[in-house]
Amino acid sequence: MNYQTLQLSFESGIATVTLSRPDKRNAISYELIAELLRALDEVTNSSARVLILTGAGKAFCSGMDLENLKSLIGRSPEQNMEDTRTMLSLFRGFYEFPKPTIAAVNGAAIAGGTGLALLCDFTLAVPEARFGYTEVRIGFVPAIVATFLLRQVGEKIARDLLLTGRIFDAEEALRIGLLTQIVSQEKLMDRARELAAHLIESSPLSLTYTKRLLTEHGRAELDAQVEAAIRENAGIRATTDFREGITSFLEKRKPNWTGR
Repeated sequence: MNYQTLQLSFESGIATVTLSRPDKRNAISYELIAELLRALDEVTNSSARVLILTGAGKAFCSGMDLENLKSLIGRSPEQNMEDTRTMLSLFRGFYEFPKPTIAAVNGAAIAGGTGLALLCDFTLAVPEARFGYTEVRIGFVPAIVATFLLRQVGEKIARDLLLTGRIFDAEEALRIGLLTQIVSQEKLMDRARELAAHLIESSPLSLTYTKRLLTEHGRAELDAQVEAAIRENAGIRATTDFREGITSFLEKRKPNWTGR
């Protein structure tokens, strides 16, 4: 398949997906979401045994694309629900991917970029990497990512990260259990391939069955939680604060919150 926003390569049983919008810091656009979903399908149906996700340039993924942010203002409730379900399908696509996944975080991973990086089975990051669930700072609700974050770090830490919207570094991410390992920039991809090679030594069926066991555990609870997340995520988009948050962010000014 041909891709415009990412690169997909195969070598020695390893599929590597590289987000390839370096001029936009690999921001998430509607086109990128569609191509990532296509790439996941292609890797699923290939002979590759492990998937590595990384970014081109200095950033891993800076969150939602500015042009897409602009388009969110004034969308209908039905469009908001559809957008939210599309984003959920991407996150669940990584969370429930049948083959082992490794994120090689080469730089900043913010908002949706944090979500992508931390939903992989293993997350390697360079010391300079920065993370943050910054949604509340621009009038969003981090509803979908919250569902997965709670499973990874527990409620107290999730409340801190989600309610403050603060940026945190790789050392903190490792300390609270969101990272597997911190690796220097020059060794990042080598370490990711080394880990992938180690995984390939195991039975592919055993890995598939183990991943299925992990994803099936608590699936009913997850299904209920993400439905609530979809409603919250779509609901916030009908508010004045949401429109003000997006507008002020795009205009690079302090927001004037009204609580409506």
